[in-house]
Amino acid sequence: MQRFLFFVDAVSTLVGKAFGWCVVILTFVVSYEVFVRYVLGRPTTWAYDISYIMYGTLFMMAGAYALSRNSHVRADLVYRLLPVRAQGALDLVLYILFFFPGVIALVYSGYGFAKFAWMINEHSSSSPNGPPLYHFKTVIPVAGFFLLLQGIAETIRAGIALKTGVWPRRPHDVEELETQIIADVQHGKEVKL
Repeated sequence: MQRFLFFVDAVSTLVGKAFGWCVVILTFVVSYEVFVRYVLGRPTTWAYDISYIMYGTLFMMAGAYALSRNSHVRADLVYRLLPVRAQGALDLVLYILFFFPGVIALVYSGYGFAKFAWMINEHSSSSPNGPPLYHFKTVIPVAGFFLLLQGIAETIRAGIALKTGVWPRRPHDVEELETQIIADVQHGKEVKL
């Protein structure tokens, strides 16, 4: 089971880091637009469309990566105080009641949006250039699929925590430095700081 969880985490990490390059493209486009608009006085007709397409793509495709890193916002003031089994039970209930219905709706409706956009060869009406939007709308169900896959892994983790009382390891888990130093001192190793 751990191999499956690590595999799903690796896929989410690969996708998240690949689409993280959208930040570089977005930064270049916005910087270029600011330069040509304010220095040369010749604004582009395409920068606005590219910037919202890049930002939207980054935002959508980073969801599964953030979920794999346990980075989504949660009100964990009370959650942290709960025992691990209660945390697992709460996560399990919330994934089943809210996460899966929402993500399945995202995939289903996103597929409909993307299919319709491809059928009508949809283009943006926000600028004179009108770049195609069907590629961008295809990102919606694809992002939903990766979220669904990562959600399955997180549900399995919650089930394991509920059953065993211990959260399964994640590939990116790190040990606190002080814990490592204490272990080194106890084993008589020299500690270099």
